[in-house]
Amino acid sequence: MYICKTFTYVEVFFFSVNKFRMDLINDRYVVAGQDVLSICEEFGTPLYLYDGDKIVSQYNHLMEAFKPLEIKIKYACKALTNLNVLRLLKEHGSGLDTVSIQEVELGLIAGFKPEDILYTPNCVSFDEIKRAVDKGVVINIDNISILEQFGHEYGDSVPCCIRLNPHIMAGGNLHISTGHIDSKFGISIYQIPLLLRVMQTYNIKVVGLHMHTGSDILDAEVFLRGADLLFDAASNFKDLEFMDFGSGFKVAYREGDIATDIDGIGKKIVDRFQTFCTEYGKDLELWFEPGKYIVSESGYLLVKTNVVKQTVSTVFAGVDSGQNHLIRPMMYDAYHQITNISNPTGTRRIYSVVGYICETDTLGYDRSLSEVREGDILAIHNAGAYGFSMATNYNSRFRPAEVMVYNNKAKLIRKKEGMEDLVRNQVMADWSE
Repeated sequence: MYICKTFTYVEVFFFSVNKFRMDLINDRYVVAGQDVLSICEEFGTPLYLYDGDKIVSQYNHLMEAFKPLEIKIKYACKALTNLNVLRLLKEHGSGLDTVSIQEVELGLIAGFKPEDILYTPNCVSFDEIKRAVDKGVVINIDNISILEQFGHEYGDSVPCCIRLNPHIMAGGNLHISTGHIDSKFGISIYQIPLLLRVMQTYNIKVVGLHMHTGSDILDAEVFLRGADLLFDAASNFKDLEFMDFGSGFKVAYREGDIATDIDGIGKKIVDRFQTFCTEYGKDLELWFEPGKYIVSESGYLLVKTNVVKQTVSTVFAGVDSGQNHLIRPMMYDAYHQITNISNPTGTRRIYSVVGYICETDTLGYDRSLSEVREGDILAIHNAGAYGFSMATNYNSRFRPAEVMVYNNKAKLIRKKEGMEDLVRNQVMADWSE
C-alpha cells in the first residue's frame, strides 16, 4: 500500500512557477518559451538547462544599478565556464574574472581580450603567474611572497592589482566566506606597511585594489565597510586605475528568501565611490565580479525519477543524478527548489529527493511536490552556478549534457559524456617489460 503525507498549500506551487521563471502554460512547463519536457525527450536526462535571456537580464540589471558610474563587470567564470555562456556575456560587454590559468585560456578561446580578463589566483606556483603575464591579462596578487617574486621578475614593467583581506566575516557559509581573519585569501590590511616596503623595493606599479568578502551577502553595509577600508588604503597607492569590490550578491533559493537589494546597494556605493574619487583626485573605474548572481537562476538540473521508495518514515524519489552532478546540497547544505514538471496538477505530497550515488546524496529533504511517479521529470532550480562546474565522475558516472535556450531556440552546448571520456587519459601499463 502506497502511503504518503499530503500537502495542501498552493502558494508554494505558485512561488516555484513564478519566482524561478519556469512558466506553466497549458499544463506544460516552459523556459523562455521552450517546452521543457520536449527538451528532455530530445537530449535525455540528466540534463543541465540554461536560460540565456535570464543571464543577459541579470547582467543588465547590475549595469543599471550602478549608474551613472561606468562600472565594469568581470564575470566570475568559476560559476559556469561553458564557452557559449562566456561568449554570450562577452557579446553584452562583460569582462572575465578567472582563478586559474585554465580559466584564462578558456576566456581567450571564447574571444575575450587579455586586458578584459582579471586573473586572481590563490596558492598557485609562480610559474603559473608567469604564464598569465605572458598572455597579457590583469594580474591580481594576494600574497606578500608572490608579490616579492613578481617584483623581482618584472619590476615596474607589468602593473598589477593587489587583493586585500579586510577581515570582515561575510557570506552564507564558512566555505564561501573569504574575507575574515583566518581566511587564506588576500593580504591583510594590517600588512600594508610591509606591502608598501615591498612595492618600493622592487618599484612595483599597483593599478588596482581588490577585495572579496564572501558569497550570499545581503547587507549593503558589508560592502561599504570593505569599501571604506579600500578607500583608506588607497591613499598609499598613487597609480590606481580601478577598485574591485568583488561580489557575493545573493539570489533567492526558496520562498521567503531575501535576495541582495542590488538597486539599494548600487545607490549607496555610487554615492560613496563618487566622494572617494573626488578626494583621490581622479575618477577610477569600479569593478565587480559576480558569478552566481548572473547564472544561478538561469539554470535547471533536469532529472528522471527512477524509483519511488516508501520506508517506515520517508518516501524517497530516487533520480538519475546525484551529488556527482550537483554537490551544493551536500557540501554547503544548500537549498534548491524542486518541481515535478511531469505532473503539474497532481496532489501535493512530501518526498525526499535523493540520488543514485553509493552514499547519502540528498538533493532535497521533505519537499512538497506534485505526486511523483516513476519516470516523472523533476526540475532542480538555481542550478546554473556551481552545478556543472563542480560535477565529477564519482562512481564512474558520466557528467550530463548542457543545453541553452536563447533566441527562442534550444541548442546543445555540451555533449553528455560516454565511456570513452572516462578512459581517455588512462594508460594500460605493460608490466611484463
